[in-house]
Amino acid sequence: MSGNAPCPSGRADRGVVPVRPTVFDIKRYATHDGPGIRTTVFFKGCPLSCSWCHNPEGQGVTPELLVDFDRCVRCGACVAICPTGATASDGDVVRTDRTRCTACGRCVPVCPNTARSLVGRALHYEEFLEAVTADMLFYDESRGGVTFSGGEPLLQGDACLTLLAACKERGLHTALDTCGYAAADLMQAAARYTDLFLYDIKLIDGRRHREATGVSNEKILDNARALAAHGCRMWVRVPLVPEINDDASNLLSIARFVATLPTVEAVCLLPYHSGAERKRLGLGLAAHPAIAAVDAATAATARQLMQTCLHVPVRIGG
Repeated sequence: MSGNAPCPSGRADRGVVPVRPTVFDIKRYATHDGPGIRTTVFFKGCPLSCSWCHNPEGQGVTPELLVDFDRCVRCGACVAICPTGATASDGDVVRTDRTRCTACGRCVPVCPNTARSLVGRALHYEEFLEAVTADMLFYDESRGGVTFSGGEPLLQGDACLTLLAACKERGLHTALDTCGYAAADLMQAAARYTDLFLYDIKLIDGRRHREATGVSNEKILDNARALAAHGCRMWVRVPLVPEINDDASNLLSIARFVATLPTVEAVCLLPYHSGAERKRLGLGLAAHPAIAAVDAATAATARQLMQTCLHVPVRIGG
């Protein structure tokens, strides 16, 4: 299957979006989500539950309240307006009971220091088109385009396919950043409108993968093989997480698996960092067990190790 296949005539132009996607961000001038300058649309919801996730706000499907405790001045405005009593003062801390919070958003505009925000909203079709076409000149000059990320875009399959098709009708280069955990027919449908897959592979051993992510990797590996068999371009992305998947055995296993996929053009190592911890706390999630950030020397060693098994470049980042 080719990313250049035509989409159904008129479907995108009529603005028929079966399900308006819930997104948590649209990032313009992105340079780390595929080639060139890109606009990245972040879909909410993911079938995996990786505790180290850099975008924990993308794991849940529905909108969520995010609190920046460093900005909170404990004025009590959010306490007074909360219709369910979910927010209450506890000494010098304002706490939110997540079992009672409905993410109605009424506390957001009354916060004098913008410490509260809602992550996740329905994306209107017209807003999507405006966002992804605004920088077409930069796409052309840098060979960039639009990237669908998350979360997992294919968890909202109908909307994802329709928006991918709309991009292709307008001649935009499309990249799909996916964990690969999707029905085979949905993945193949997405391949009709996808020029490049940014394909996550975390662990090869099935037991370890289930322990780390909550799901089996059988579907993920099968979909990778099927995409390669259909000639789909791929960059394989490997999050490098200490004590989870950074051991030599796993990295070599991933490299050997990638070597069997003839359409993989590069392997990108994504070193773990602790930047998501504030977001986890702000979402009311448990703090992640202490994991040291991956330093440059460790990442370079991992790159050199994987490169011994591969003829495509292994790079850090991207």
